[in-house]
Amino acid sequence: MTVLKAPEQHFRTCHLCEAMCGVVITHQDGEILSIKGDKDDSFSRGHICPKAVALKDLHEDPDRLRYPVKRVGDDFVKISWEEAYETIEHNLKKIRKTYGGESIAAYLGNPTVHTPALLLVPSFIHALGAKKTFSATSADQLPTMLANLQMFNHQLLFPVPDLDRTDFFLIVGGNPAASNGSLMSAGDPMGRIKAIRERGGRVVLIDPRQTETAEKVDEHLFIRPGTDFFFLAAMIHVLFTEKLVRLRDLSIPAADLDVLQAALAEFTPEAVSALTGITADQIRELTREFAQAEHAACYGRIGACVQEFGGLTTWLLHVVNVLTGNLDREGGMMFASPPMDMLKFGSKGEYGRRRSRVRQLPSFGGELPSSALAEEILTEGKGKIRALFTHAGNPVLSTANGRQLDTALASLDFMVSIDIYINETTRHAHIILPPTSALERSHMEVGLAALTVRNVAKWSPALFAAPTGSQHDWQILLALTQRLKDSSGAERFVRERVFQVIDRLGLDAGIDLILRTGPYGSHSPLLHPKSTLLQKIKTVLSPDKQGLSLKTLRLNPHGVDLGALKANVLLARKQVINIIPDLYLKDIDRARVKLSETLSHQMQVIGRRHVRSNNSWMHNSHRLIKGKGRCTAMLNPDDAVRLQISEGQHVRVSSRVGSIELPAEITTQVMAGVVSVPHGWGHDRKGVRLDTARKVSGVSLNDITDDQFIDAITGMSVLNGMAVVVEAVS
Repeated sequence: MTVLKAPEQHFRTCHLCEAMCGVVITHQDGEILSIKGDKDDSFSRGHICPKAVALKDLHEDPDRLRYPVKRVGDDFVKISWEEAYETIEHNLKKIRKTYGGESIAAYLGNPTVHTPALLLVPSFIHALGAKKTFSATSADQLPTMLANLQMFNHQLLFPVPDLDRTDFFLIVGGNPAASNGSLMSAGDPMGRIKAIRERGGRVVLIDPRQTETAEKVDEHLFIRPGTDFFFLAAMIHVLFTEKLVRLRDLSIPAADLDVLQAALAEFTPEAVSALTGITADQIRELTREFAQAEHAACYGRIGACVQEFGGLTTWLLHVVNVLTGNLDREGGMMFASPPMDMLKFGSKGEYGRRRSRVRQLPSFGGELPSSALAEEILTEGKGKIRALFTHAGNPVLSTANGRQLDTALASLDFMVSIDIYINETTRHAHIILPPTSALERSHMEVGLAALTVRNVAKWSPALFAAPTGSQHDWQILLALTQRLKDSSGAERFVRERVFQVIDRLGLDAGIDLILRTGPYGSHSPLLHPKSTLLQKIKTVLSPDKQGLSLKTLRLNPHGVDLGALKANVLLARKQVINIIPDLYLKDIDRARVKLSETLSHQMQVIGRRHVRSNNSWMHNSHRLIKGKGRCTAMLNPDDAVRLQISEGQHVRVSSRVGSIELPAEITTQVMAGVVSVPHGWGHDRKGVRLDTARKVSGVSLNDITDDQFIDAITGMSVLNGMAVVVEAVS
């Protein structure tokens, strides 16, 4: 008779979104019995969202690839790791030698930042020799990172709301009830927002849709898509004219304030009211309340980024916090002090150093905007992209004009993907390399640690042993880096100490190294110029050193609380705030033109997200997609009457680049003149191996978003606020 082991508990950080919730996984003999919130977690305190159950579904998914595959005709066949690596090395080196690095590109998807293998990505990109890099950044948060660079001199200096100490929380285009926090890792964001109200504070949301968050705030104001800049400019106008500016500890030259006030002089509450849909009285009252609060935070998210004036909007979000003395101050927008100081490893960023070949769109942080990817493949001539590498990305569904990108990917000479699925993008790959399941490898938040609303540290060991013959994501990147490096300068990146530690001792040793040399570590003299690399490593990893280390975290499976966010981070860095970057001052002229235009009455499309979803890569979980269909076109009743559309009737939503058809959902939760379509759907393309997702395939919003309609500053495609035609399907 077989004797079963007693059930065991495994403590872990859920990596499926930015919330960083602690979970406890009860398992027995290799089977997951339950996944619940960890009440002892130092950060999330027991909170859990419906997505956490997908940890089990993703691990057990029969559609998940468990070995490398090669495309043969319309099918994929199993191959060995060695054959996969040899094929990749041969083809990429051949293309690089024949056409140069300009012919090779890489696309990094959103999940890339949810794995500590992120530490190896820069070395890999340099070894790959790709001169054109794209990522989900330019479909998501690029304007915020650009504002960070322009104002604070580093793209990774993200201000996050100090939710635990603020009195007034203003949300512009964010929906933390669905996203669980975005560019704001909060464990339980809505619990923290509820606590603001319980202690007498105030929470206000600005959004074209009455979102899930709107139901849990003090006030929600509808705003027309793409007009957030005008609303914020009017707020700043009120701050100046009513003498509500109070910088407190921030030092901004008076001359700069004068220039800023003059630049926004035309954007009065009365002037922007018709355009935004928010009355002048509402703007004035809201501004006064925000300015007079002792602790206030103005936070904007994806709705503020992916619009025609996304660059200007994210700049003014920072400016509002500066002018009210709420930047880098308790209860305002603050900066995390993560256990891994990624500012030391990540580039501070750049803007416009390079330009795309076809439209001359500006680079940011070494990357080109994803709106340029398809045309850089399809346009003939020198510099045409012939080979593409993707890492955990699905740009066919997540970037504008997805059908055009579909065509482009099918024309590539060679394509490689690191991914666990054959999805809408990877079906075009010649080779797919699947990493182990997330539960088969250790985990620590590396990229997201800089976005926490409270400083924390947590490491999660692997729950299950990796199957024989499998490879972790970091092992795949290591192998490719070693095979693809050449003498063109990439060699110096594989000599980096963290890379070498991981190469010799594994990813966990690299994490230990960074922890011990970070702000909470032993601060040992790692970089003594006369020490050899091996001596430096031995010194830092010495077991008798005090401070934060991997050993410390192993002994604290629920995480370590490192304290509340600290004020005056910018002051400590001796960083001067540039409140009026020339880049934005020049672009205000474009906004002035919009202000003087006659108000258009065309329908505008916006995206939306659901708490049981995360972009395009979680729709193969049967637990998360069950229930009422979510891929609907939300319409206001007034628009439904005018367009003669009834509940559940199929409608056609059309733009310059195409059209989609989906059922109508008539609701007062979306403002008149707006149609809301969720993003990340459209799983019915030929060759997709996602059986569960295909059953509820939906349609892709990005089949109608226009790659030519961009924010002039960033080159980002406009995903919210594009004009469309909505009509009933007879």
